[in-house]
Amino acid sequence: MTEFSVLAKQLRKSKGLTQSQLAQRMWMQKSIISAYETDARKPSLDMIIKYAREFGVTTDYLLGLADDESISVKGLTEAQRVAVRSVVCEFLKSNNSK
Repeated sequence: MTEFSVLAKQLRKSKGLTQSQLAQRMWMQKSIISAYETDARKPSLDMIIKYAREFGVTTDYLLGLADDESISVKGLTEAQRVAVRSVVCEFLKSNNSK
């Protein structure tokens, strides 16, 4: 089970954000982001939900209850959704053949 601190840092870096940039996007202080990422502070339920929405993952993923991330296709056209599904399927096929 991966700790929230590790996942929070990985998700932030995957979007190419600094702690300051993420703090600004989430309307909070950088020191709070840092505390979450160093496991000096545990997030509230509201904050876990906020992270899930910001990064398009499930709360179960953030809590370490599920290994699967989710990809939000909200706001995409049907053609874009088909393209995303196609790319994901290709990745899954290539991982299964290894």
